[in-house]
Amino acid sequence: MAVKKTKALAKTEKKILITGGTGFLGTHIVRQFLSAGEKNLRVMASHVPVWMKDAGVDAAEGSVTSREDVANAVRNVEAIYHLAGRVSRDNEDAAAMNKIHIEGTRILCEAAKEADVKTFVLASSSGTIACSETEEVFDETYPTPLEIISRWAYYASKHYQEKTALAQFDGKGAKLIILNPSLLLGTNDERLSSTKPVLDFLARKIPYTPSGGLNFVDARDAATAFINVLERGRHQEKYLLGAANMTFAEFFGRLERLSKVSAPMIRVPKSLAMAGSNLISSIYKNWNKPSPIQPKEVEQAEYFWYFDSAKAEDELNFNTREPNETLQDTIAYLRENFLGDGVFK
Repeated sequence: MAVKKTKALAKTEKKILITGGTGFLGTHIVRQFLSAGEKNLRVMASHVPVWMKDAGVDAAEGSVTSREDVANAVRNVEAIYHLAGRVSRDNEDAAAMNKIHIEGTRILCEAAKEADVKTFVLASSSGTIACSETEEVFDETYPTPLEIISRWAYYASKHYQEKTALAQFDGKGAKLIILNPSLLLGTNDERLSSTKPVLDFLARKIPYTPSGGLNFVDARDAATAFINVLERGRHQEKYLLGAANMTFAEFFGRLERLSKVSAPMIRVPKSLAMAGSNLISSIYKNWNKPSPIQPKEVEQAEYFWYFDSAKAEDELNFNTREPNETLQDTIAYLRENFLGDGVFK
């Protein structure tokens, strides 16, 4: 009996490690695991909040770019969710993003293999698959549109992050699954890493309506898919996670109806939008001030980021709530936490 008890104890002590578990998506994954009764969570981040520690989460404070920190974090771990990253539309941040997304991923993968981790789940972006000048709807069978996304350091770094992980787990050993969510919206984006476009809309900081289109997904629904992937995901497969494809005109129209904030009336051709954003950015740079308009953000908004999530629906039991529910919850959260009630009425 004593031997059996020891074996059972050893099994239950195996951890699920979530790097970047204090971010927007990571926090929802942690909350859902805890709600389901999971007792063996470990979160790796520069700082793990008190509420997670109080809930029994094991804190591994450190960086994925430190081999020592990573070695400590992967000890006695059975599965890894690799969410740690940096989001920036500024190509001047390319080196910092590459260090985290590519070098950090390589360090984590090597440590995972050394620790005999069974499952490695990588959080990437739908932008490594679904980006086009037309309204074409993509799926996971499409090759990376490298000619387009190589213009933007963030998406290029995510593409090479995927390649790094795929090269590390190309044979026997850990099962690697890559999840590619679109723009994450919803509640609890404390750092505004993803919901800032909606905040800018509410604050009337968006001067015109771009001619492109986007896809978005509720972070809560994406988190559920991430949890399901442990049992359902297939090795070296990618899964696109999105709820709705819509033009920016439709997106802003929905935000207007739900928030009662008027959508931008101005629409300009792509070439004029790009020229204007570059001019404004140059002027502010000469003044040594941050520009209110980022040319790379303007450029990206002129493309279409449409795709189909049928594969995730079939294999991961991925389901999404109504898009308007996500938008309404996002608006309410941002107003309560960042705008103050009635500030922009």
